[in-house]
Amino acid sequence: MSMRLGVTGGIGSGKSTVCSLLAQGGAVVIDADAISRACTAPQGPAIAAIVQAFGPSVLSAPGVLDRDVLRERVFSDAQAKAQLQEILHPLIGAEIARQSALAQAHKAAYIVLDLPLLTESQRWRPMLDRVLVVDCSEETQIARVGQRSGLAPAAVRKIMAAQSSRAYRRQCADFLIFNEMVTIDALKAQLRQMLPDLEI
Repeated sequence: MSMRLGVTGGIGSGKSTVCSLLAQGGAVVIDADAISRACTAPQGPAIAAIVQAFGPSVLSAPGVLDRDVLRERVFSDAQAKAQLQEILHPLIGAEIARQSALAQAHKAAYIVLDLPLLTESQRWRPMLDRVLVVDCSEETQIARVGQRSGLAPAAVRKIMAAQSSRAYRRQCADFLIFNEMVTIDALKAQLRQMLPDLEI
């Protein structure tokens, strides 16, 4: 039986790096963000429902979502955020279930669900055996996101404010990685200690 491990962390925490290491160790990684992007790609399965909920102003061309416009709506309006989640989460959940079933059929020891919003929604926890939280200081989050995407600190803080607090994420963790100025080898060592049968 596969262990279903949810991995989450705030923006800039290094969650994607940890998931990459888990994949190198033989885990099957299912990326909820990648599924979400596919659902909202041009002519994707979520586009019609998003236009119905938010109007044609969220499109940059027929069938093409203007992600910046929608993101601004969602970050400034809690009700809009909830509406978007009601559209996307069932689609994401169905695709996660499909990919999980394939991984179980191939007898994967670990199925890793990369879930940025794991602690923001009650939907995901019942699907998981364990939760791994990747954590770092807020200052490090701001610096990393600014370096990789050029966002100003105020913009990063706005994104962080829309996510669960560090304290709440840590409270939800079965496993915790503090990814503050550590090397890849140090991350591997932490993962080996938590998940000793992974070949990392």
